[in-house]
Amino acid sequence: MNTETRNIQGNTQPKHRHLNWNDGKTLSLSALGGALEFYDFVIFVYFANVVGSLFFPAEMPDWLRQVQTYGIFAAGYLARPLGGIIMAHFGDMLGRKRMFMLSIFLMAVPTMAIGLMPTYQSVGILAPLLLLLCRVLQGAAIGGEAPGAWVFVTEHVSKRHIGLACGTLSAGLVAGILIGSLVATGIHSSMTGEQIHQYGWRLPFLLGGVFGFITMYLRRWLHETPIFKEMQEHKELSQELPIKSVLKDHTPSVLVSMAVTWVLTAAIVVTILMTPSLLQKLVHLDPQTSLEANSVAIICILVGCLVSGALADRFGNGPIMAIFSIGLGVSYWAFYSTMLQDTTYLFPMYAVVGFFVGIVGVVPAIAVKSFPAPIRFSGLSFSYNVAYAIFGGTTPMFVSAMIMEDAQAPMYYVAGVCVVGVLASLAVMRFRPRLDLAVSAV
Repeated sequence: MNTETRNIQGNTQPKHRHLNWNDGKTLSLSALGGALEFYDFVIFVYFANVVGSLFFPAEMPDWLRQVQTYGIFAAGYLARPLGGIIMAHFGDMLGRKRMFMLSIFLMAVPTMAIGLMPTYQSVGILAPLLLLLCRVLQGAAIGGEAPGAWVFVTEHVSKRHIGLACGTLSAGLVAGILIGSLVATGIHSSMTGEQIHQYGWRLPFLLGGVFGFITMYLRRWLHETPIFKEMQEHKELSQELPIKSVLKDHTPSVLVSMAVTWVLTAAIVVTILMTPSLLQKLVHLDPQTSLEANSVAIICILVGCLVSGALADRFGNGPIMAIFSIGLGVSYWAFYSTMLQDTTYLFPMYAVVGFFVGIVGVVPAIAVKSFPAPIRFSGLSFSYNVAYAIFGGTTPMFVSAMIMEDAQAPMYYVAGVCVVGVLASLAVMRFRPRLDLAVSAV
């Protein structure tokens, strides 16, 4: 890489520049937009039991209905790679901001459509098919959202603040889950079960559609990243298909990014999205209490994201990834095994788990540093979305099936994935010089 290229890709954002007002605005609007979009994507799982009863035949066995419902949930994840790769391609070639706007539009429309959709009783088999279509569109949208957001914010801040920027944005994305949890808690506490089945379940989806269009308006105030504008001006954009370059020249970076993404999926899907429903079914914890505890855990994730991101800037991504992986595995094992016997300490133990789920703040910092600027969006999007499709999309069905054999299956799964996190952190430390070379393009 010649001196001019390094200047174009690196010196636009000096390593030691402090955060300024524009950085704060970019981080705030990106985090808020990501929160609203993630709310749209995850609200489905908080009403999975209700949706399952309304969109599948009443005579279907309960376990099969649950697997089918989570299967539709998984379809959103399986659609992520295609949507993410396509949007990342144009994000690397045409600009980060354009895809940032497109992703929220693709999320808002199907979310509102779910809220207006007829149930199985009204249109039969067409109901789950329409639901599946909407989840696929949502998945395509979210496939471009998270990677695009991480690339967008890291190309606006200096190298010394990449971890904090990723942690802040991850906190914003998790805040979308918190909004979903709070909305679900409010509906369960203010409506009867009959009211929820009649019309209450539609409200969070309609609200999500409105959120989406608000986000589109907010993102009008964001500007294209300085790094992309410099590359475009000096004709330094990728000369071949970005995904081709990713697969041909950056396989180690892809593998590391996929490994840390697997940890992220276990942290979010199992410990946060699935655990409230699991506690309701396995220990008969009432929905309101489980969702309140879930909200507390998510608040602690927000703190954990900021802490892990800031510590990664100070001590390096590898060591912090290892510490948080161990903390997550140990805390969830203690929490889940205890809850199967006694839920007395539900809130404080779930809060500790939530803090270590803050590992999702350091994961994107590792992935975004692994690829040079001309192919960064494509590299991150491919690694993140393929891993999320494989691991995140199949995890609910896999864990649900395993629970039929052993109620402790979720904690075994999380512990195993946390071992992968430790191994990935060792790889990050081992290949740190190579990653530092890549991040010189930030």
